[in-house]
Amino acid sequence: MSDRGTFDTNVVTMTRFVMEEGRKAKGTGELTTLLNSLGTAVKAISSAVRKAGIAHLYGIAGNTNVTGDQVKKLDILSNDLVINMLKSSFTSCVLVSEENEEAIIVDPEQRGKYVVCFDPLDGSSNIDCLVSIGTIFGIYRKTTDDEPSEKDALQPGRNLVAAGYSLYGSATMIVLSTGQGVHCFMLDPAIGEFILVEHDVKIKKRGKIYSLNEGYAKYFDPAVTEYLQRKKFPEDGSEPYGARYIGSMVADVHRTLMYGGIFLYPGNVKSPKGKLRLLYEGNPMAFIMEQAGGMASTGFQNILDIQPEGIHQRAPVAMGSPDDVQEFIAICKKHAAK
Repeated sequence: MSDRGTFDTNVVTMTRFVMEEGRKAKGTGELTTLLNSLGTAVKAISSAVRKAGIAHLYGIAGNTNVTGDQVKKLDILSNDLVINMLKSSFTSCVLVSEENEEAIIVDPEQRGKYVVCFDPLDGSSNIDCLVSIGTIFGIYRKTTDDEPSEKDALQPGRNLVAAGYSLYGSATMIVLSTGQGVHCFMLDPAIGEFILVEHDVKIKKRGKIYSLNEGYAKYFDPAVTEYLQRKKFPEDGSEPYGARYIGSMVADVHRTLMYGGIFLYPGNVKSPKGKLRLLYEGNPMAFIMEQAGGMASTGFQNILDIQPEGIHQRAPVAMGSPDDVQEFIAICKKHAAK
């Protein structure tokens, strides 16, 4: 919709886009149905986020999730919305959520062929101060004919069929890839549809921003310390990098995708594998980054090549512009060689 009052009568919605992609791929339509159900869940979460204060959805629900974060009321609502939408779409057989200790096995009469891993409300510690939060999801195909189980979710990110995230910021956006590039859809509240606003997004080869929590500097590995030193005091006389850190992975990664640069959540002395979970944070975001021409690494290995061993496994993360990530990898390898 343009600001001149004209009405686009041939608008590309996310539903239409996904249907067209599915038609090109000669698919069964099951992935289209799954993505549409996720879109509906995101609309519902967006509505809840927008009126959280009015509806008393702020505050802590009184328990802690499996990764040790205090669970907010909005987290529980978002988790229930995503689970119920996916189950009722008849497209999935195994669901892995940050909020559930064990994988959810879908009832036989509601099963489909996909495995969905998701973080229903990423950055939820920021809910009460109105900072951008989001939903992250990764979709795999079930690879065996066995009875569905947690093992079906333990696939490397290279096997992802589709991945994406939604961002509840100044507007609500879904950033999606089905392996054919990265596309951004903005929610138009007037018609209740996600509209294609950016097609085939590409990240810059090098950016000017680094993003990580420097409050943990005391515990950083020497490689991370050296990398940051180079960004702040460039030896080649170039301008130092700007520092930006929001503390919501979705918001930090989205900014990195749009502006270039690097997002880091490395391991440190206290948390050798970092804090981010591989299945529903690291892998989907790494998939998006690579599809946009970027890179995603632990410092030693491509994130998408890691073979998961547990559904809540953590992994160090460095993702963003390829030149920035490669520079970080080179420093990590140099320190490892010592």
